[in-house]
Amino acid sequence: MRELLLAGRRKVRELWVATEGRERGGPTEILALAEDLRIPVQHVSRKRLDAEARSEAPQGVLAKAVPLQEADLDDLARRTGKRVPFLVLVDGVTDPGNLGAILRSADGAGVTGVVLPRHRAVHITPTAAKAAAGAIEHVPIAIVSGLASAVERLRKAGIWVVGLDDAADHTLFELTDTATEPIALVLGAEGTGLSRLVRERCDLVVSIPMRGRLASLNVSAAAALACYEVARRRMT
Repeated sequence: MRELLLAGRRKVRELWVATEGRERGGPTEILALAEDLRIPVQHVSRKRLDAEARSEAPQGVLAKAVPLQEADLDDLARRTGKRVPFLVLVDGVTDPGNLGAILRSADGAGVTGVVLPRHRAVHITPTAAKAAAGAIEHVPIAIVSGLASAVERLRKAGIWVVGLDDAADHTLFELTDTATEPIALVLGAEGTGLSRLVRERCDLVVSIPMRGRLASLNVSAAAALACYEVARRRMT
């Protein structure tokens, strides 16, 4: 909620606050932001707020805002000024908690855009938004009809497309200078991994070295490691 108000990317029509929470002090910072932004605040019963909310645990505050705007893939691929495209493509991930965690890591690592396929994948749900901890308000998200064709468009735009796959011959740590160029990381679903067409169209496929007994990581953990490895390369 706080990030929704701070980002200012979409209009908030009204804020609901549960009266029970208000009696205990309530979300004072959010209320202060709403006052500064001149957003109407309505105090309602917790029962009414919970019935209106789409999330499982609204925590006593609810914003009525315009929907998120989809980003344009070509805009995300465009290099403007000092911004070097750093994208994350999500291939077939269906768990909203994982998507939210990926978005949170992406924001922290400086990712400039996330790309999701329109079909057979999760989009922004209340659960994903909650797991993202506000990242959906800061990271542009493009929805494409097919991820394989999106990969082709990105390659034609001069972006290195790097897929993550446990069976790859090269490792994430071998990216070296590629990480400082316009780059897109492609993450596959747990179990199935990258779809065949997407894998074939990547410029490079890498794995995350596993030194223990387990063969792979949760997709959101893999996303965090991969994003921060690219961020580390770009910082140095």
